[in-house]
Amino acid sequence: MTVVAAAAAAAAQELPGHGQTVCVTGAAGYIASWLVKLLLERGYTVKGTEQMVEPAVRGTEYVINAAADAGTVRRVVFTSSIGAVTMDPNRGPDVVVDESCWSDLEFCKKTKNWYCYGKAVAEQAAWEKAAARGVDLVVVNPVLVVGPLLQPTVNASAAHILKYLDGSAKKYANAVQAYVDVRDVAAAHVRVFEAPGASGRHLCAERVLHREDVVHILGKLFPEYPVPTRCSDEVNPRKQPYKMSNQKLQDLGLQFTPVNDSLYETVKSLQEKGHLPAPRKDILPAELDGATA
Repeated sequence: MTVVAAAAAAAAQELPGHGQTVCVTGAAGYIASWLVKLLLERGYTVKGTEQMVEPAVRGTEYVINAAADAGTVRRVVFTSSIGAVTMDPNRGPDVVVDESCWSDLEFCKKTKNWYCYGKAVAEQAAWEKAAARGVDLVVVNPVLVVGPLLQPTVNASAAHILKYLDGSAKKYANAVQAYVDVRDVAAAHVRVFEAPGASGRHLCAERVLHREDVVHILGKLFPEYPVPTRCSDEVNPRKQPYKMSNQKLQDLGLQFTPVNDSLYETVKSLQEKGHLPAPRKDILPAELDGATA
């Protein structure tokens, strides 16, 4: 997880972050590395921690307590997850997923979805602790994050794309997934931190796609890779993408990167870092013709 805390605002300067200090936990991670880069470009002094050693809930409470005890922290930005939002068996297909939605903890336990359970519990604990300590807390809930990597290793979300290109995935799942660019997630953190009126949760998503759409885009962009063309479930109907709102972040001025561009730059980054052989020719996203449903 990434938590951002900042000291009290200084007088206005040429760069918005001039004279202000922020702390980014997990600063070596996929999202956090882009966040640190963006903060530095905006003039902030960044104090980073490599990782949060404590378990999710205890680590979150520790940061909020530290912010409250310092007395100079203006705001804490907590990186939650879409996992804290969407796991609800009672949500109908016409319901738009927004910041009011929460994952059902009992359903998460019943289905042994401990990732979503942990994300929901950690975020709930953050809200409770922030209220108890009087800390101004805002939350960003990203979906599956794609886009170029700053770190040399392959993280879990990049591996999700890599498997469709290196031959390890022979088929794609009959499943839907929301996607967002890592640079947009970093920008979302800065937006909710800097905007005085920002409050509550902020869903960070560009689009919801079926896995078939994803592999179709990848196949069009990079035709030399063995992208799967068959679904692992050829019996049940094709699952339909759910509706999701990113209006709160749009209202803060965030313009989302099209998923075609994000997928393209994910693959180019994997090539540059030696995780994929570079093809002889790939297609630019702007050249795609009807690659998405």
